[in-house]
Amino acid sequence: MNVIKINTPYIKLGQLLKLAGMVDSGSYAKLVIANEMVQVNGEVEIRRGRKIYPGDEVNFNNEKIKISD
Repeated sequence: MNVIKINTPYIKLGQLLKLAGMVDSGSYAKLVIANEMVQVNGEVEIRRGRKIYPGDEVNFNNEKIKISD
């Protein structure tokens, strides 16, 4: 599991996928989220703008990341 550190109170899901290098572009992030391929804290998430906070875990393509502050 990778750990991503953020300096803000939260990060949006689409931005996080790009920051973590899980997707190459915002449009691809939008596509994988809309196709229910991303989980946040073990549940499928379809909102690209979902706020991700420290302590949350995101899973995509058999890769997990945890957010820390």
